[in-house]
Order: sequence, then structure tokens, then C-alpha cells
Amino acid sequence: MSMPGGTDPSSSHPHGRWMVAHGRRRWIAALLALVLLAAAVVAVVSLNRAGNQAPPAAQPSATPSETATPSETPSTTPPPAPAAPPPPPPIAELPPGAMNILVIGSDIRGGTPARDAAAHTAATGEAQDHRADTLMVVHVPADRSTLYFISINRDTWVDIPGYGGAKINAGLEYGGIDMQTAAVQQLLGITINHTLMLDFGGFKLLVDGLGGIDVNVPFPFQASIETQHVFAAGMNHLDGQAALEFVRERYAFSDGDFQRVRNQQIMLRAVLARLTAGGALNDVTAVRSLVDFASCCLTVDKGFDPVQAAILAYSLRNLNTGAIGTMTLPTTGSGFVAGQSVLFPDYGAIAAVGAALREGRIGEFAKP
Repeated sequence: MSMPGGTDPSSSHPHGRWMVAHGRRRWIAALLALVLLAAAVVAVVSLNRAGNQAPPAAQPSATPSETATPSETPSTTPPPAPAAPPPPPPIAELPPGAMNILVIGSDIRGGTPARDAAAHTAATGEAQDHRADTLMVVHVPADRSTLYFISINRDTWVDIPGYGGAKINAGLEYGGIDMQTAAVQQLLGITINHTLMLDFGGFKLLVDGLGGIDVNVPFPFQASIETQHVFAAGMNHLDGQAALEFVRERYAFSDGDFQRVRNQQIMLRAVLARLTAGGALNDVTAVRSLVDFASCCLTVDKGFDPVQAAILAYSLRNLNTGAIGTMTLPTTGSGFVAGQSVLFPDYGAIAAVGAALREGRIGEFAKP
């Protein structure tokens, strides 16, 4: 038998090896004796041999040597409990200062993920058939106590850096994430620190992965697309498909895209409420799991790796979702350019919003 340390005392010395060999010969002899006894041929010889040996019941069944050592006695002490796993490493604090994050909702269709289309444009310069159905600047103030959503109507006619005059959502089509980000930065006169992009399929996966989202619908309406989901006024629990129809619908509203933008703000607020419920962002492990889960659906800029995403999410652990302020960039009215129905930006009012973002006063414009 092996000792607790893992060595066999009978194999470490010549005398021990002799004991093993001798023990084996004695077992063979005992076996032959039992056979002879059963045949009743040499009963006396067998009995004599049995008298010279310890009774079979006294022989340890698996002991190679004649004398058992105390270490061979089965232990009655339970094995020690496994060591507890080490605590997860802490998540670093977000550096001080405000941050602007651009959220893009791609309207890509045909099964190609938006991230692949954007990567193709970035690598080749070739335009891809998708535009920004959603454009929203999320301002994270220095104290991280709340957020501000500044929506940009997709039909706003601007000068896109590197392209020229177009609806602002065309930046994604002609220059990918970088051109779309540059267009928003130029319009508002701000720096975008990070950009997140989500397409229709990714949005549905994200909502379904969260178990659905509770959305406070401001008034009843029926979607005009896909399943034509009916939304009742008040709290609705929406799965991924219904949530997508909620943020895409515009034809059911008298002011079209303006209500769609408001619904997109309502949805993002609801998603954040779901993510922060019960203090979930205080749990380091939960935050990392959330980031890993969201990576399936989000496309981010090159500097926004999972570590940076976790740092940002963790910094919002005390977020008051009821205090989130929202607004839509002002326009001066609608018209047509090159046969397209567009909205003309109110550059004076937009400049004031940009200054408020830079100076930490955006709460003067974006109200809960």
C-alpha cells in the first residue's frame, strides 16, 4: 500500500522487495491449497499448511507485505474542503472627466452583420448598403450620476467630412463608423470618445438575452412593419422582435421620425434600467459577464476593448435612470434637396448644445 506521500515503503529497499516476492509465493501456495482442499485429495497437507499460516480472514486482501503498518488503516478524517476560488480582480475606475459616446443603429439588411459591412468600407473605401437608422450622443458627466441622450434625426442635411452634402446618416454608408463619427463631431463641435454600433439582428439578440424589456409606451399604436405588433399605452414587456418594431416605427405617428426618435430614447432608458436593476453593476463578475454577453451584438471603435467597456459599465453602478435627460437636436424645418426629403439643422441652436456639452451644462437642454 502507498503511504500518504505517494511512495511504497516495500519498494524502496532490497529487503522490502524480498518481502513482496515472498508474499506473492505464499498467496500462490494458499490458492493451491484451497484447490486441493476442494478436491479432497490432500486434506491433511492442506490443513497442515493452513495451520502454519494466519487464517484467511486475517489476511489483508490487498496488502503485498505480511505485516500491516498503521498507515494502512483507512482514515476516518474527511478530506479537506476545496479551497475557495480567488476573488475576481477589481475593475479600475473610469478616469475623471466627462465622456461622449455615439450610439449608431444600422439598418443593414440581407444577413450581413453591420460590423462586417463597416469593416469592409474601412478597409476598401467601398460604400455599403446601410445607413444610421439611429444616431444618439450619450453624454456621461464627470460624476456618473446620470446620463444625457442627444438624438440626431437621421434626415438632417449636413456636410459630411470626406464626402460632402448628404443626410447625416449617410456617413455610415460611405465611410463606415469613422466617417459617421466625424460627421457628428463636426456638427456639434465636440469630441466623441467612443462609438457603439448595433444592427437589427444584434438588437433583437440583446433584448432577448436580457429576458425582454419593460417599456413604458406613451400612447397606443400598431406597428406598420413585420409582425405589426400592437402596443398598449403603459408598461409593455417586449421581446426582441417587438422591441425592434417599437424603435423602428414612424408611419404610425403624425410627426413621423420625431416620435421614432423619442421612442428610441425611451427604449435606451428601459435597457439601462434593466441593466442596473438591483445594483447589478456593483457586482464585478456580473459586469464582466454583461460585457462578454454584449460583445456578441455590438460593434465598437478600436479603442473600446472589453476592459474599457467593463470600466465604463462599472462607473455607472450608481446611475439614477429616472434622472436621465433627453433631447433631439433642433432643426429649422423640412424641405427637399436633390429629390430627397430632408431636415435643415438649426446651426445656432446646435452650437449652443455643443457648447453645453463641452462645458458640462447639457442638463440645461436635455431634461428628464
